[in-house]
Amino acid sequence: MEQRWPDRLWIVRHGQSAGNVARDAADAAGLGRIDIADRDMDVALSPLGREQATALGRWFSAQPEEARPRTIMASPYRRAVQTSQIIRDQGGLVSKSQKFCVDERLREKEFGVLDRLTRVGIEAQFPEQAEFRRLLGKFYHRPPGGESWCDVILRLRSLLDTMSLHYAGDRVMIVAHQVVVLCLRYLLESLSEEEILTIDRQADIANCGVTEYRYDPDAEPDGGLRLVRYNFTAPLEQQSAPVTAEPDANVAAR
Repeated sequence: MEQRWPDRLWIVRHGQSAGNVARDAADAAGLGRIDIADRDMDVALSPLGREQATALGRWFSAQPEEARPRTIMASPYRRAVQTSQIIRDQGGLVSKSQKFCVDERLREKEFGVLDRLTRVGIEAQFPEQAEFRRLLGKFYHRPPGGESWCDVILRLRSLLDTMSLHYAGDRVMIVAHQVVVLCLRYLLESLSEEEILTIDRQADIANCGVTEYRYDPDAEPDGGLRLVRYNFTAPLEQQSAPVTAEPDANVAAR
């Protein structure tokens, strides 16, 4: 049977962003809106986020060649692209000259009219949406102009088809966002709604936390990816970089 999956796949959440910091400040102050000037896609890494990405890149650079990615696929959002570039520049890829692919299907979940609002802000400005989300659950709730988790999963199904077509047998790193990491787990492990939401409730994914899969030719029915580790933060700890796990800037994702 011809192999259709990468030999190894790492899925990394971007480093801490300025949006994460702004969200914490808004929550601490009980504000309804997150105070950040940039579009969500333009939000950069915080200084700590750059430190985390540097630590992860250095950790990968110390691994043998067969344990380092050859290809990076990144969300087009600035914080994910910056994380990818820093990992590459620190020697985290087999070759520094290796290009990385920016793929819009890896973008953050879109929040529509709830963008930049905290939970307090959503309940004050859009109480009907807060109630819809309570009734439907985060997996199916789609705010006006935004996406549900199911919408994210739909575009990621297409991404996995592209990966199978172009990166079979490769070693691939994906750099994206918390919801994307969870939705990829849902797809790769054939999880149910309740199973993935249980994983989500247990802990937020750490900034620059690593989820790793390896190809298993014996996986049914014709080979597949097996989870090796999830939300792995030892690379940051070994490089003495602080571990953070703030939810992304818009709490509608929670």
